[in-house]
Amino acid sequence: MERVLPEGFEVGPNQADNTIGEITEALQRFLLDGWPEGTPPPRLEEDLSFVPKDREEVIYIYMYRLQQNDALKNPKRYRTTPFSVADEEQPENSTLYYEWPPLYLELYYMIAVHSKFRSDAERLLGWVMMRLHHGTHLLYRPRRYVLPDNRVVDSNGADWGIENTGDGIIMEKVALAMCDDFTVGDAINFFTIHEAPYRPFVTYQARCAIRGPLVSAPPTTVRTGRLDSFESERPPGERPNGRVGGRMKTRPDTKRQNPIGPRGFGIRPAETNNDEG
Repeated sequence: MERVLPEGFEVGPNQADNTIGEITEALQRFLLDGWPEGTPPPRLEEDLSFVPKDREEVIYIYMYRLQQNDALKNPKRYRTTPFSVADEEQPENSTLYYEWPPLYLELYYMIAVHSKFRSDAERLLGWVMMRLHHGTHLLYRPRRYVLPDNRVVDSNGADWGIENTGDGIIMEKVALAMCDDFTVGDAINFFTIHEAPYRPFVTYQARCAIRGPLVSAPPTTVRTGRLDSFESERPPGERPNGRVGGRMKTRPDTKRQNPIGPRGFGIRPAETNNDEG
């Protein structure tokens, strides 16, 4: 059942339909950009059954599953965005934007290598692991907000740009980390299903957020009555419920109490010197 919005609310397009595709493309581009110059780069493939006929080296990048982050799937309410579009001439016509909590996903990639000689394939796999180990993120850019009128802005409300910087800019980050998600038996079955030979492989996990559409709404006016005076007419120490607050006052004891223990011998009170304070 879809949520029904009140009158005057407007829903925009989805903001992250191509997030998964962008992460896969960023992973491929990150590997190619780090290849040493002067040597032919390996071929990137997504079809595990592809086998080159010559001595060409191949890196297979295959996203085989995704799952929702269990720790971040409970929020289920609209929340305001960090920006709003203000109307200086008529402030009452300013527009507020709300967003539904995103889908926090974990993407799993299998990266396998192929070469004519097994030693070359192992060398290529080692290079891939070190290249990804030195990468801090796959995507790191100012977050894009797609408004209902199809304008794209950043978290400050300005037109979005990849070079936008400054205070209040929320960055979108996708991190990648190695994980042990496949056993050898799982890998053998996986390659067999795709009719591909068994190859050296490693698995990685990428965390991302898929965001839905923004909702625009007119602001509401909150009117409050005149605040009453905070001065209390109750006597000091009396609580609002009528009970006396604080410690109960006792009658001062004017009699000198006897000290505890045996009587001292040769004891006299200390003399006070006004000059020394």
